[in-house]
Amino acid sequence: MKRRALHRATFTLAGIYNILWGLYALVDQQWLFRFAGMQPLNHPGIFAGLGVVVGCFGIIYLEVGRNPEQGFVPAAAGMLGKLLGLPSIGLVLRGDWPPASIVLTLTNDVIWLVPFGLYLYDAWPFWRGTRKSEALPTKIA
Repeated sequence: MKRRALHRATFTLAGIYNILWGLYALVDQQWLFRFAGMQPLNHPGIFAGLGVVVGCFGIIYLEVGRNPEQGFVPAAAGMLGKLLGLPSIGLVLRGDWPPASIVLTLTNDVIWLVPFGLYLYDAWPFWRGTRKSEALPTKIA
């Protein structure tokens, strides 16, 4: 795979980052709201739930880093999550969220877009090759 070492490093770092971020969200469920000067959550368990999801993606990213040739689908799911996180920038631009809250989108989504996109580009032929070989009919003698 082209740039294999880079992809392994990227997804290993993404995995460690997500696991640590998820654990911290479980331990300090109000950190973002304090940091951004927002009202504390009435139900901080919601943010803890986000931490669980982010942490679980960390485990998935570690597996992509371990075996990049087989990671196209989980990485594509991660990329979709990052793209779906981008509209939160609009919350800041409209003034619904304070500017400091942008740290959430920058660190969880924006910084990973190029490396994840590059990986998906490089991993596509491996995924396509697997899909083609699985689709071939077998001849019964």
